[in-house]
Amino acid sequence: MRKNPLGHPADPTPTVGGARDTDAPGKAILLALAGGAVLTLNDGFVKTLTADLPAGQVLALRGVFIYMVVAMFAIRAGGIHTAWQVRSWKGQGLRAFCVVGSSFCFVTGLIYLPLANAIAIAFAGPLFVTMLAPVMLSEVVGWRRWAAVLVGFMGVLVIVQPGTGAFQWYAVFPLVASFLGGMRDIITRKMAAHETTVAVLFVTTTAVVGAGFMSWFFTDWAPVEWRHLKYLAGSGLLVGLAHYLIIESFRLGEAALVSPFKYANVLWAVLFGYLLFGELPGVATLIGAAIVILSGLYILNRERIRTRQARAARG
Repeated sequence: MRKNPLGHPADPTPTVGGARDTDAPGKAILLALAGGAVLTLNDGFVKTLTADLPAGQVLALRGVFIYMVVAMFAIRAGGIHTAWQVRSWKGQGLRAFCVVGSSFCFVTGLIYLPLANAIAIAFAGPLFVTMLAPVMLSEVVGWRRWAAVLVGFMGVLVIVQPGTGAFQWYAVFPLVASFLGGMRDIITRKMAAHETTVAVLFVTTTAVVGAGFMSWFFTDWAPVEWRHLKYLAGSGLLVGLAHYLIIESFRLGEAALVSPFKYANVLWAVLFGYLLFGELPGVATLIGAAIVILSGLYILNRERIRTRQARAARG
């Protein structure tokens, strides 16, 4: 019997159009929204921690708590041994490199940028995926999607505002993080057929924790207080819970249905940025985020049309 990414028996074979008999679209949307909210709240915890601790220390110590969630996934999938059932160390290594780089860049961006700004810039990830797909996946990208990519980057420029007094070089960090995140998604798509979610989470967490502890040799770690431990534990558990909710949302709903709801993270970022830090995004950030979101939604729609046409051509 086929297995799903967590190691359990897969859902029934998809019907025409990609839907399954076990799909629950409403629940999938709610899980996607909840997963985005939890992930954004985690970003708020990380931003709080980076006020006192360097990025590497945060990633290293937080990762220890993520192992608790990885262990839960592993037990649910059949045992701890499933965590190291790796079939492609090359793919896992490349993905881990991208996750380590994107994690350090995004956390560094959170130190210097408002939460909503960093997350809005990071939404350039789908644009990078579209740019990389022809090279890494041999996918054909038409002029409409290329146009959407250009429009999306115009939105990023509106947020970053290069050449003005509002420009901050620190905006480069979440932009690089979004590029590496796009690389991660491409690699994940290529690995999905033969790697389990448990193995991917275990290898990636280990790489991030290892890189975080290596930073001890290059940066001055700060003393950890009880209040830090609470945020570190909360962040680790939130990351694990967010990934679980997002995985479940894609199990219960088609990707074309679920993916657009990740853009609700901008709303969560505005909310948590205000509640936790008293930050309100400027007009330029809101306009730029709207442009990036609309271009991303257009790309998703074009992908859905392209997939439907390909299925029709196959009869």
